[in-house]
Amino acid sequence: MSNRIDNAQVAELLSRQVAPVSPRPTEKTTEFQDLLGSRLKLSGHAQTRMQSRNIQLEASQWDRVMSGVERAAEKGGRESLLMIDDVALIVSIKNRTIITAVDMAHLSESVFTNIDSAVIV
Repeated sequence: MSNRIDNAQVAELLSRQVAPVSPRPTEKTTEFQDLLGSRLKLSGHAQTRMQSRNIQLEASQWDRVMSGVERAAEKGGRESLLMIDDVALIVSIKNRTIITAVDMAHLSESVFTNIDSAVIV
């Protein structure tokens, strides 16, 4: 099994959060579910941005994202810019929700507003 989590898996997991489906006994839990569970959500906007910009994070990167979210929470962050490799994520720390995602190609002239912290992971 690859460590890469693709956007189809993200979409499937999000649809399960909105409308829970009883898993079939033979269904295996994905790494993404194991890793994030209910600890982090993707907004519809973030999901669209990740799909349109082909942003895919590996399991180890999701671990670093969660570590950054936890660090921001410890410091009292509410809305954080989280930089991971060549991706910028705006995260609502309070709601544990990724609000939007921007890749390096779209980052050059971006302005981020309404953030109170930045975390580089």
